[in-house]
Amino acid sequence: MDSQCYPGGCQVVPIWKLVAVWPSEKEAEEDNVILISDDDDDEDEGESTQGSSVLFVEPQEKSPLEEEKSEELVDEEGDLVVTYCKQANVMPHARHDCSTQPFERTESDTCFPLGKNADICEQCYCYICDKPAAECQLWTVPSLCHCNAHNKSNFWKEQRKFALAGILATFNLELLELDTELRRGGDLLEKFIRDLSVAYSKYLTGERICPPGYECCCQPKLPPGQCRVCSSQNMEVVYKYSDVFELVTRFLNQADQESPKAAAVMLLGAAKQIALHKDPALLRSCQNLSHTASLRIAVPFLFQRIITRLQRMLVLCDFPKILFKKFVEFFQSISLPCHCYAFSNSLNVLPWDHMLLTTVLKGQNITGQRRQKGRKTHLWEALPVVEARVEKLLEKKKYKEVVRYLRAVKCNENQRLRDLRDLIPFYLCKTGNFLDAAHSLLFPVNSLACCSACRITPCQFKVYLKIFKTGCVPSGNDMLETGPWVTAGSPLRNTVLIKQALKLLYSSEALYRNAKCWSSFIMILGSSDLLEKRGHLIPLPLGEPPLSFQENVLAASGNFLEDLKSGVNVSLPSATFSGQLHHEASLILAVQAVQQMLCCDLPHLTSFLEIVLAFGKNFWALRLLLDQLCCDEHILCSTATLLLRDLTREEGTMLRVWQNLGPQYVGEFLCLFLTCRHKRMQAVGLFSLNVVIENLHLCPWAKQLCTFFLESGLGQLPFGTTVHQEVSKFVSAFEKL
Repeated sequence: MDSQCYPGGCQVVPIWKLVAVWPSEKEAEEDNVILISDDDDDEDEGESTQGSSVLFVEPQEKSPLEEEKSEELVDEEGDLVVTYCKQANVMPHARHDCSTQPFERTESDTCFPLGKNADICEQCYCYICDKPAAECQLWTVPSLCHCNAHNKSNFWKEQRKFALAGILATFNLELLELDTELRRGGDLLEKFIRDLSVAYSKYLTGERICPPGYECCCQPKLPPGQCRVCSSQNMEVVYKYSDVFELVTRFLNQADQESPKAAAVMLLGAAKQIALHKDPALLRSCQNLSHTASLRIAVPFLFQRIITRLQRMLVLCDFPKILFKKFVEFFQSISLPCHCYAFSNSLNVLPWDHMLLTTVLKGQNITGQRRQKGRKTHLWEALPVVEARVEKLLEKKKYKEVVRYLRAVKCNENQRLRDLRDLIPFYLCKTGNFLDAAHSLLFPVNSLACCSACRITPCQFKVYLKIFKTGCVPSGNDMLETGPWVTAGSPLRNTVLIKQALKLLYSSEALYRNAKCWSSFIMILGSSDLLEKRGHLIPLPLGEPPLSFQENVLAASGNFLEDLKSGVNVSLPSATFSGQLHHEASLILAVQAVQQMLCCDLPHLTSFLEIVLAFGKNFWALRLLLDQLCCDEHILCSTATLLLRDLTREEGTMLRVWQNLGPQYVGEFLCLFLTCRHKRMQAVGLFSLNVVIENLHLCPWAKQLCTFFLESGLGQLPFGTTVHQEVSKFVSAFEKL
């Protein structure tokens, strides 16, 4: 007999683990004792106890004298000693193990009760229902006959399994594998199947409607639908799957809220049910139905949702290995209709311990290919599986494994896979491998794709430069999140940083023509190597270097930029860009690069104000840029026009910037443009001054600005007529106060 507990609490104990059951005083008057036998597989036909879990031991009658001499009963072989025998309580047991009622065994008789199998004692339980036999409603029902059930038949074992497991029996799950989550999913699935049966039956009935353009042919003519004669002859039956679709959708929505095991049971069960649905109008003319009303469109749509969720669950949820396998086998057992053939192998998801996947994650296989029995196989996975694996690895902060996996895996959706691969440089940054990350931006994963630099945004460009400059990375897995930054490794050398940043700009026309990218480049070069905890740059106020130093750097920068554009492998002179004035030299190089960009792509530039503000308080570098632009009248005028347009649009922004930076910054900003030799640039200074005059209520520092003008001698400089008048007017207005 199978070792099990019946509801009443009877547990089978082998004879070698005999436990004495002490009877009551009334029962002590009985002669027999029940011993539990472990010989469940005994097939001897000659014994009356064949197949029974109960063994009767008849104690020999003893005279009073013999009872006084000994209270021990010893078997002949000496293996068992019974020191005290009393009548035991009859515990609950399966009908086939009953000690008082004979039982006949066959493999699968269900037509009628065999022999006296229908007779029971008070403690007999139904083997199928697992409840008292007296309460079993199918005890003697023809074609079911639970009274004939026993544990020696595979047929009855399957019946018992299905009765106790319900719909979960179709998943080939053992009773010991069933837990609360699985039973919850099974209960919801059974209710859904009942509701779905009603909705599907209604769908098969169809709706009778008049065809388009129908007219009554009888005399007199009646409006459409009111003539019974014509209606009966011309009515068309339309089958709309919408109600079934809505029912399945609600069930899938409910599955999204359940635990993983319950959801998996619900999704797989729903897939099996809708795969059985047939379209009655399949051989008729197609009608104009919506995607939810047409079965041949709605079912694949529902399958896609089910499969996508299951693929992610098989990767993200830590299902036991045997349960994982049984879920996949259940799906493979579904007979798919022709309109769902595309999903045939969609759940062939590799487990995490698969050899090929494991070798890729460990870095032992960088190509994702291997030969097995002479055939070359690739690490190929569906997109939802790839996304789920990346999500799982990122959750565990296994960035090296993410990089190896994305470089090796192949997918049916190349564009989305490319988007995932574009983040490989960021994951490399998370490991502290900044140089490899910089190279990954410029070199594609394979020869069929272009580099990631072609697709990064200006915001991502700025983040990468901050990472390369400071050696810090965002603490989370999103490179654009605003959370704290943490140190990941040693930053790139200044010369390497400049070279890689310019390569990125030159490799992408979109980046090269974007003012945000150039402002980020200038800010990075003019900032400290340290980063605030929240990821903000710390600008450096740099003193103006000697004029000879500026000229030498400009000359070296010009040649370097031209060679870099042409693809020549060139390096910056370390003595200049890694020495004591390396910050100043870097800003001068940035000035030269911006000047070259303006000469070539100024018409494509949408803003110049961002570039101006990026220099911060290093007005000497901004003045150097304006001096460089003076060599070309057209470029200078166009730049000034663009800057005036920006100031007009961003007047409020400028006032807030000036409020934060103070009168010293505003004074130097105005002096820079007012003292420019070119009148068009002087117009920028005049416009800025008028902004201050028109918004004095927003400029509490305006009087300090007047003091700055007087101390710098700005009022005595020989400006043009207009500039002199405006400055004098501003100074005089505050002198009278």
